[in-house]
Amino acid sequence: QVQLVESGGGLVQPGGSLRLSCAASGRIFSMNAMGWYRQAPGKERELVASIRGGSTDYAESVKGRFTISRDNAKNTVYLQMNSLKPEDTAVYYCNFKGVSVTLDALEVWGQGTLVTVSS
Repeated sequence: QVQLVESGGGLVQPGGSLRLSCAASGRIFSMNAMGWYRQAPGKERELVASIRGGSTDYAESVKGRFTISRDNAKNTVYLQMNSLKPEDTAVYYCNFKGVSVTLDALEVWGQGTLVTVSS
């Protein structure tokens, strides 16, 4: 009913940049919050960045390097990642919190996109 399609992952060298995109589709009444999580090998999934209205939050490890933004007209959220480090290597997941046209509260996860930072 509501799906998230992520794109933009790939292989990049340390210091490089990537831009992740997450497009929400389906019968959406409202989009309350979106965020990016990541899970590195052998580690727990962690919140990287989130956006709710005009407010954004970032994990301390990515502050100053990552920027989350949203295009409400396209129901799309972006994560601009600069100055990438090997420690950023992970599968990145988009998360959607909102309300469907049937007024059901929804939390939806994307399929994940792999970001590999390596020489």
